[in-house]
Amino acid sequence: MRLLIAEDDCVSSRILQGMLQNWGHEVVVTSDGRQAWEQLQVPDAPSMVILDWVMPHLDGIEVCLRLRQLKRDIRPYIILLTGKDQKRDMIQGLGAGADDYVTKPFDPDELRVRIDAGRRILDLQIESLMAMEALRRQASHDYLTGLPNRATIMGLLDKEFARTARNGSHVGVVMADIDNFKDVNDTFGHPTGDVLLTEVAKRLATEMRSYEYVGRYGGEEFLIILADCDTQAAMGAAERLRYAVAAKTFDVGNLRLPITLSFGVASTSQLRSPTQGLLVQIADAAMYRAKRAGRNRVECAADLSDYNLAGASLYLPE
Repeated sequence: MRLLIAEDDCVSSRILQGMLQNWGHEVVVTSDGRQAWEQLQVPDAPSMVILDWVMPHLDGIEVCLRLRQLKRDIRPYIILLTGKDQKRDMIQGLGAGADDYVTKPFDPDELRVRIDAGRRILDLQIESLMAMEALRRQASHDYLTGLPNRATIMGLLDKEFARTARNGSHVGVVMADIDNFKDVNDTFGHPTGDVLLTEVAKRLATEMRSYEYVGRYGGEEFLIILADCDTQAAMGAAERLRYAVAAKTFDVGNLRLPITLSFGVASTSQLRSPTQGLLVQIADAAMYRAKRAGRNRVECAADLSDYNLAGASLYLPE
């Protein structure tokens, strides 16, 4: 574990450093509170701090108070090391944000036990943080493919709509559906279908650029969001994705399966008053048009009256 020592007495600092290194710790040494504070603000700051109370520039109490203000999920564990041994001093130190308190001259065995206790607390905090992150991911991502789930990808579309409203640009969406996926499930079984679905999701995710997002919309359908894209640009992006999937077969166990997707494209550039729901509806209708036209192709809804969509009167032919 990486520990930071803040001790202005050179002899005490060297003794403490040697002791900690013998116990297997990596040690960062500072000689005053200002140096300690600077070291504790770097991205890879030590996870535990042994602070002397009385130091130049910033004392241990001031460093504790500043550390409490850091916006971090886990802040450093602080052991305040001092010759002050009155009860009111202990209360002041702990109240300032120290996690533990050791008086000088300290017993090495006592300090080692307190460091081990602090490490256990840090480990528990890390485990708790990882568990919460896992729960957040479960709530926002599809359990099978690992892609953003329907609610999350629609939330990203909401954000893109808000951004385009501010800067006057366009947003494109693409609805993609695996061709003949039911045949795969019926022929090879649902476990094979699940593996294939996951592999298709990986291939799509690999092809995403920094301004593109893909999520699982439902079943074997994927929704792709394209920032700053009119219809023509969205058609080009969908064609790139279509080729990326179709150009190489998928290896699933001992099977080598040729898989294609049908793509439907829509853009806010097609609508006078676009809404998220209408844009997705248009893309979905265009995707079914691609299915009817033979699959493994990209289509854009050319005439919304063919699809009986709400808001069709808002369509602007291009």
